[in-house]
Amino acid sequence: MKELLSNLAILSSLLILYTQMTSASPLSRGSSWRRKITIGLFGGLLSNILMQYSMNIGNTIIDLRHIPIIIMAYYGGYLPTLSAGVLIIFGRFLFGFNTSSFAAILLVTLISAAALLISRRQFSKKKKIFWMVTISNLVFTGLVLYLLNDKKLLLFLVPIYWGISYLAGFISFSVVEYARRSQELFSRYKAESATDGLTGLNNFRKFDETFNQLLFNQERMSEKLSLLYIDIDYFKKINDRYGHGEGDVVLKELGNILKSSTRSFDIVSRNGGEEFTVILRDCGLNQAIELSELIRKNVEEFTFILNSGHQMNITVSIGIASFDDTTRNAADLIDDADKALYQAKRTGRNRVCVSQ
Repeated sequence: MKELLSNLAILSSLLILYTQMTSASPLSRGSSWRRKITIGLFGGLLSNILMQYSMNIGNTIIDLRHIPIIIMAYYGGYLPTLSAGVLIIFGRFLFGFNTSSFAAILLVTLISAAALLISRRQFSKKKKIFWMVTISNLVFTGLVLYLLNDKKLLLFLVPIYWGISYLAGFISFSVVEYARRSQELFSRYKAESATDGLTGLNNFRKFDETFNQLLFNQERMSEKLSLLYIDIDYFKKINDRYGHGEGDVVLKELGNILKSSTRSFDIVSRNGGEEFTVILRDCGLNQAIELSELIRKNVEEFTFILNSGHQMNITVSIGIASFDDTTRNAADLIDDADKALYQAKRTGRNRVCVSQ
């Protein structure tokens, strides 16, 4: 019994390691065939480790090697299950060629086939796990009844094996599911910490992080760098007249216009309120002016349709600073672009101004 409990402890520990190693891209039916084979081999290796700590009764070894097979079948389908099964069979033969080792081939084959069939059924997750483990236990029981003649031992062994097998199955899936949910939450929070929830653009935190990284790279590469500061003209009047909900519609649509008007590698952010920025990489002043005029024109000509059905047009003011055409120190780009934006506002709005 202690060997099976050791199997359970090893299984849980290695599954935690597995989930950490694959957290960025967990196994699924949509995974690439290479990833499926690789993870399947990992599952087979895990089963081989479990066999090293098995219960030995004559030539028969008893362990929880079927649990990784079930996991591979449930999450990845036939390819990782096949990879795991082949490695398990190879590992079993390392213990010797005898009746038990050939029975192990039948065990792995039947459990794999049953797990794959059940994984495609329209059952709940709990029912799938239950039936996968149950059929595995039935196959195991049939084989040990054939291999072992000690009835007293079987009356003691089989119920214990079934209990630990069910426990291992549900614990293993709980470990994997918990790790996946935790990773999904972490990824979502990480994305939210860098993304403006309304527009989907970078938020100020991400803008600041990206801008500082570009400054660091610029010192080594001497790359041209331009910065646009963009502000919606008279946005407060929109909120006062139509409400903040309708103002959000305008902000979201403006974000789409900015993304469609700039290059794929430009960095568009919403820095707060109605203020947006665009970091133009490898872009000198003349090209920055062209892009700014394109943005200004696209915004001016776009008809915003509010939730209420009202249609409206807006304009934006844009300030430009460019290293090293207008700004000798790249770290001053933010201040210079902000001053240029103020100049655009002060001199009539709906215009592009360049830092002096």
